[in-house]
Amino acid sequence: MSNRKCRIAVVAPASRLSPDVADKVRAVAGSLYPDERAEIFFHPQCFLSHGHFAGDDESRARAFLEVANDDNIDAVWFARGGYGSCRITEAVIRGLKEPARRKTYLGYSDTGTLLAALYRAGFEAVAHGPMVQDILREGGDAAIRRALAWMVDRAPKTLEPTVNGSNKTAAFNITVLSQLLGTPLQPDLDGHVLMLEEVSEAMYRIDRSLFHITSNPSIRRVAGIMLGRCSDVTANEPDFAMNEEEVARFWCDKSGIPWLGRADIGHDADNKIVPFGSSV
Repeated sequence: MSNRKCRIAVVAPASRLSPDVADKVRAVAGSLYPDERAEIFFHPQCFLSHGHFAGDDESRARAFLEVANDDNIDAVWFARGGYGSCRITEAVIRGLKEPARRKTYLGYSDTGTLLAALYRAGFEAVAHGPMVQDILREGGDAAIRRALAWMVDRAPKTLEPTVNGSNKTAAFNITVLSQLLGTPLQPDLDGHVLMLEEVSEAMYRIDRSLFHITSNPSIRRVAGIMLGRCSDVTANEPDFAMNEEEVARFWCDKSGIPWLGRADIGHDADNKIVPFGSSV
């Protein structure tokens, strides 16, 4: 464990964050690091409102670039998901400078679009894991502590249990990854253990997205697929008659991708951290 201060900047590439949430997260950080080794800066953009988004596209991209290109920032932590990251990702990638490569990036859900593009561009410290908004979940304090412990100390206990650095890994929301495939943002996942999770989708939609993912020629070169939690699955009428694991196994078998079991990730407070690549 290092005594060096970790300066963490929070930006909201998608939906808006409430100032009350920021206050709750500062309190957790203060209790976990009373020595103030975790210094959290919430960019004012997080609290903007522009229709569905935390500010218009230009404001969200500019905020991201301000903190990513700032030599005084060690980590960029995404405030929350929702929707909107895909609208700014290409502009963000074009604007990143050398200091941005020396940072940690942490998020999941909609912000998987940014994680994918950063990883594709060769950024080494990119991870799927808890975001600031998770403080509002049941048991959310644990998610915030996990995220901070990884960003500040790279604590091994924060990682998804199968992550050990011997295999390359990556993790995505199923719908987000499906939407990325075939775009200029699609990362190279050859030889990776690919972990997938979902929330608030009907089983037929999960089935359709897994068809798309496992049919992609690049994805068929992954080392295998693990399935995280699929929570709040909306009702099918008539019943789909298969659960999420049965659907995932079906498409793995059909595509020839190895099925590697379940992963400890999901849209919940137990969401463990999955670094992209082989670095932990």
